[in-house]
Amino acid sequence: MSPYLQDLGDGVYAIDTGFQRDHFDAAYLVVEAGRAAFIDTGTNHAVPRLLGALEALGLAPTAVDWVIPTHVHLDHAGGVGLLMQSLPQARLLVHPRGARHLIDPTALYQGALAVYGDAEMQRSYGQLLGVPAERVDTSTDGQIVSLAGRALLIADTPGHARHHHCIWDARSQAWFTGDTFGLSYREFDHAEHGAWIMPTSTPVQFEPEALLASMERMLARSPRQMFLTHYGRVGGSVAEVQRLAALLRTQIAEMVAIARASQEQAERHAALKRGLEALYLRELARHGCALPLERQQSLLAMDVELNAQGLGVWLDKQAG
Repeated sequence: MSPYLQDLGDGVYAIDTGFQRDHFDAAYLVVEAGRAAFIDTGTNHAVPRLLGALEALGLAPTAVDWVIPTHVHLDHAGGVGLLMQSLPQARLLVHPRGARHLIDPTALYQGALAVYGDAEMQRSYGQLLGVPAERVDTSTDGQIVSLAGRALLIADTPGHARHHHCIWDARSQAWFTGDTFGLSYREFDHAEHGAWIMPTSTPVQFEPEALLASMERMLARSPRQMFLTHYGRVGGSVAEVQRLAALLRTQIAEMVAIARASQEQAERHAALKRGLEALYLRELARHGCALPLERQQSLLAMDVELNAQGLGVWLDKQAG
């Protein structure tokens, strides 16, 4: 099997999209009775890997019935348009708030351009392609998607973004969480203490109360594992998933406190970044992380920047 394709059991495969670094961004392939669905796609640059995963598993492009991005941020859905061109039987299922952005990605591209700048957009994402409207379905909360008779439940899960839904798979007792259940990098795994996890408040629609409510809704199904876009499978038992959820709840509360404490500072963004980095490094020390400090800071740097941006947008909305 390809080094970027991981068999997670129950017909679920993780595909390392190669975005930014190894083990940072995952797409998932669910296979049932010879039919398949992609959940999240990564960027345009990931499409050869996604098609290669089909080939490695002996599946033709015509075997794919569904492409389901959890939300339309480009690390999750930037490759949707290009991928759909190679999947003639597939339907795109997207949150209703995100559908127009995948049919015509102009505004999506411009929004990301404002965050990342032109050079990074070209390097990481490339040109976005739209999906013909007649191939696009919008999801509804509680919708059941059938993959060769295998039920995939769609749940509306705002908090990270208002255009976010998650997918429950009863077979694996798992949620495909997108960014609603945070980020967990394998570099921070501890031999004794397991995975470490952190929330993501990426701009521009972070809403802490909605995020907590979405998490509780997911936890109500007693999931045994979670399939994160960033990165891979976490959990292994209901108790382990609950432990990770407790870490997320604590950090969300502390992130809100850091934001409020930074609100009146002249250099608010810098203060937010300092506060967030200190929080995450403190939590990693508590977790027993033995990586050199510089490596920890390097792994956290992009999320510290984006989380600070997102908290700044949230503060401005609260003030308005």
